[in-house]
Amino acid sequence: MSEPYEVKCRLVRCPSSVSRARAVLRAKLGEWRAGQTVTEEGELVLSELVTNALAVPVPGDRMIGVRILCRERGGVLRLEVSDAGEGRPVVRLPGELDTAGRGLLLVETLAHRWGVDERQAGIGKTVWAELLAPGIVPAPVETDVAAVTVRPGQRVQARGTWQMVRSVRSERYATGGLFVVVGLDDGPALRLDAAQAVTVRTE
Repeated sequence: MSEPYEVKCRLVRCPSSVSRARAVLRAKLGEWRAGQTVTEEGELVLSELVTNALAVPVPGDRMIGVRILCRERGGVLRLEVSDAGEGRPVVRLPGELDTAGRGLLLVETLAHRWGVDERQAGIGKTVWAELLAPGIVPAPVETDVAAVTVRPGQRVQARGTWQMVRSVRSERYATGGLFVVVGLDDGPALRLDAAQAVTVRTE
């Protein structure tokens, strides 16, 4: 499976961060051409996760981390919110007159699955939720890299089109400099200086 498409951001601990997180998600799902249902449910879930994170006591004024991932070639939308607080969130069953406590119940209802992980680096935890998201089509990721770092399976722009890289080998000029021969799926190979900038696309 290819690497998931993702976006990360850090949010200050204030109420406006909820709408900020929703705006980031909405923009990314627009790029990924997600349907209205996925977008609306994703915004609700992310809002609840960020709201809960804002309510957790933390040391100092530590920020909240948000990570949005598209996995399984668009089949799964994963939302992660990290905070530096202790404890683990628990789903509650509030009464009819209670005005709070419904956040995780909503997450559990809308998400395909959800959970809590300890942060691998630093203190606190990450609360995550995954939604089934058929139809999301992430945009290809384009990056400028040195020719020597190009790898088979990527696409490079050659002769006005995107070509799949089939092979890469390094050779030396008679003068001692390094160059790269990039074999493509169509047409002759590219011969590039090792340090030459090349735009690659990972899909």
